[in-house]
Amino acid sequence: MGRGQLIDAVREAAGYLGGSRADFDPLVEQAHRAHFVLLGEATHGSHELYRERARITQRLISELGFNGVVIEADWPDADRANRWAQGRSDDGDAAEALSGFRRFPTWMWRNTVAVDFLGWLRAHNENSRSAPVLFHGMDLYSLYASIDAVLAYLDKRDPEAAARARRRYSCFETRDEDGQGYGRATRLGLSRSCENEALQQLLELQKRGAGSLDPEIFSAEQNARVARNAEAYYRAMFGSQISTWNLRDRHMTETLEAVHQHLMARDGYARIAVWAHNSHLGDARATQMGWEGELNVGQLLREKHGDAALLVGFSTYDGTVTAADDWGGAAQRMRVQPALPESIEALFHEVGLPRFLLPLRGAGEALAELHEPMLERAIGVVYRPRTERYSHYFEARLLLQFDMMVHIDRTRAVEPLERTATWREPEPPETYPSAL
Repeated sequence: MGRGQLIDAVREAAGYLGGSRADFDPLVEQAHRAHFVLLGEATHGSHELYRERARITQRLISELGFNGVVIEADWPDADRANRWAQGRSDDGDAAEALSGFRRFPTWMWRNTVAVDFLGWLRAHNENSRSAPVLFHGMDLYSLYASIDAVLAYLDKRDPEAAARARRRYSCFETRDEDGQGYGRATRLGLSRSCENEALQQLLELQKRGAGSLDPEIFSAEQNARVARNAEAYYRAMFGSQISTWNLRDRHMTETLEAVHQHLMARDGYARIAVWAHNSHLGDARATQMGWEGELNVGQLLREKHGDAALLVGFSTYDGTVTAADDWGGAAQRMRVQPALPESIEALFHEVGLPRFLLPLRGAGEALAELHEPMLERAIGVVYRPRTERYSHYFEARLLLQFDMMVHIDRTRAVEPLERTATWREPEPPETYPSAL
């Protein structure tokens, strides 16, 4: 089959996204049988990708009763937003509830789409007769913030248990923002490993919370899980042969399973929308990263849950993106170069539809060439246009990587709540589709 025939086949199979409520009907139909719907993103800073993911999630919640949203974020920061969405906090509005996101890159969750979605979620919870929809994070960077959250919980509930936790966590002598100082100190022999202490604290909280539906003990237990897994992650950063990527994605999957079990105990069922980058949510076995020994959340959930995990990827061809030029840098609105000619994104660009949904699960012979490796672009929080091919492309077999693709040909930069001098005024607001 020639390229032209493949482009025609994609155009025939794709559903145009025109801004109507029916846009994602095929996705919602497949989600009827799913326990997890994994909603990716091709960048960490494209407005339309965030917005369409939010629109899909609203339908999953309001039409299919999904009772959890889990995002690529730290547990303590997301839990503050979760408490506000349930009416359990003193924050005045959604923007304030998201102010816990202070670690780089703040724009990932302190942006206008996140504010709109969180406001919608609070209104939904207030008007629902069911238990509130949960909103949690699944990342593991928050070593010290999670330790502080465990201690704060125990200080209120059990001073003796708090004293035990302080003795254990005092092992973490080197304290910095993200835990790298701890990892470096253990590598250099300046500090001993705190692995056993972190594990013992997790086991104590798991025992304490067994059979409880109290959201506070559940949150404390998950923060103890973060502390245990973050300890291993930061220690592995310096000199270990263990892949920190694999440690991180295994932690994310553990957290998803814990939220799933909590919802099962609370509601009798669990259905979770997951928001993260494509690189975490597409099946790693179908990508270059998997061929090189790395795994991810999409792979682990597929291996355990089969078709009950629905994997949805997102792609874009060009436009603008909010990103930094280096880790820890200021947010910039950067121009995204047109995708490389041999890439999946360029193929989708040639389809000629500005926005479409492409079903891949069970695709017939017409799309069989998407089994073959093609370049795929991934832009995270750092974008380096000068080294585009090396920095942002990998090979993937799309038909095996995802069950569906959402393609938005041209996207604009997600709008941070705090706009620095390096982030210019946004483009005029678009009229498609209506706001959340």
